[in-house]
Amino acid sequence: MQHSLAGALVHNFLGHSPHWYKLTIVLFLIANPMVLWSLGPAVAGWLLVGEFIFTLAMALKCYPLQPGGLLVIQALLLQLATPEALYEELAHNFPVILLLMFMVAGIYFMKDLLLFLFSRILLGVRAKPLLALLFCLVSAFLSAFLDALTVTAVIISVSVGFYSVYHRVASGRGARDDVGIQSDNDVIPLHRDDLEQFRAFLRSLLMHGAVGTALGGVCTLVGEPQNLLIGHEAGWHFGEFFQRVAPVSLPVLVAGLTTCVLLEKLSWFGYGAQLPAAVRQVLAEHAREEEAHRTRSQHAALLVQAAAALILILSLAFHIAEVGLIGLLVIVLITAFSGITDEHKIGRAFQEALPFTALLVVFFAVVAVIHQQQLFSPIIEWVLALPQDQQPGMLFIANGLLSAISDNVFVATIYITEVKQAFLAGGMSREHFDTLAVAINTGTNLPSVATPNGQAAFLFLLTSAIAPLVRLSYGRMVWMALPYTVVMGGLGWWAVSYWL
Repeated sequence: MQHSLAGALVHNFLGHSPHWYKLTIVLFLIANPMVLWSLGPAVAGWLLVGEFIFTLAMALKCYPLQPGGLLVIQALLLQLATPEALYEELAHNFPVILLLMFMVAGIYFMKDLLLFLFSRILLGVRAKPLLALLFCLVSAFLSAFLDALTVTAVIISVSVGFYSVYHRVASGRGARDDVGIQSDNDVIPLHRDDLEQFRAFLRSLLMHGAVGTALGGVCTLVGEPQNLLIGHEAGWHFGEFFQRVAPVSLPVLVAGLTTCVLLEKLSWFGYGAQLPAAVRQVLAEHAREEEAHRTRSQHAALLVQAAAALILILSLAFHIAEVGLIGLLVIVLITAFSGITDEHKIGRAFQEALPFTALLVVFFAVVAVIHQQQLFSPIIEWVLALPQDQQPGMLFIANGLLSAISDNVFVATIYITEVKQAFLAGGMSREHFDTLAVAINTGTNLPSVATPNGQAAFLFLLTSAIAPLVRLSYGRMVWMALPYTVVMGGLGWWAVSYWL
């Protein structure tokens, strides 16, 4: 159907987002100046924060960069914050931007090694509880040093690869035939039950792996972007960050891994599905063919990636440079010694990181509004007016609830900055500031597994190609994450309240 020029502009606004969503954003943009002129900048600032959280919560409808960016542009035009204040926020948090720009791209070049590792685990371990434990544990370990999104992307790649191999065989095709895997119309009735069981099997491993990224990501300075931001404000290096957070993160890690095993043994919350014998046979044969066709050049590339991974871990442990610069080191080493010199191939590595880097700039613009209008000062003052032993637990709850419905980087940015200002103003001791920083870090990382909105890895999994293939919906993710949410959130709050 042909549109007029005006109709085309309306149609193009926010792309394929639902009509009600587009209308809501337009109403936000109309209401903001009216609220500012009638009720003042403080109310308008709070309205902006609520609107921005709405765009984060509705990330499945539209990536938050565009609607959030429009709201921020309007806020700057209405002088709720100044461009200079935004620039100061960006300059202050430059290490976090460096992390996203270079570390995520650096890990992109390690994907072959990670794919090799997870493929070996999936086919080499037959006991499902042990397999689930290894997926969760390896994801946790890797996410403590690497980007959680990349680790999740690797698990997704392994799952898509194995699913496509068996789906083609179940449809009466060859394992390498280039045919669609989105439809079950051609699946032979004899294979349908095995295919459904295989889907349930993959769903459980994907969820265990995604939870593992949260369990490991909370532990170290580079595990999540907000960790580096909090560590930067607190002045902690890699080793000190680990030691500060360990009284909370390590008990939660043990409890999370224990939960993983129990869920598989008890077959609760959608877990417990086994890998059908017929599927294992097909996948094993395919893996043997892949190994036989691997060239010497590919073997050499795997060795280079393993060496780069070791250098990465040692560089982070001894804090030889800013984390983002270590990521750039990894990019140079792997590409130089693996023959990757084409500009376009290198450019693909940055495609995953830069959209979120741009969104982070929008986060900091909202934070600039919060600072200039002093929106969170009354909340922080109320928390600091509580008895000192109640403050960490209350911050953990406040961060956890907000992180479950919006982005944890945004939540952490708000709270750590406000607490840092209170500390610099003489409102608390250095020891108590460190305790509150741990509460903010763990509060944004642990309870946020409750929904796909809270964890970037969960949202990435939900919007990936594998989710519809294995029937992993939003509601099913929330249900399968529920036991982890209760265990990680409950134990995390207890440790923050009574162990720190």
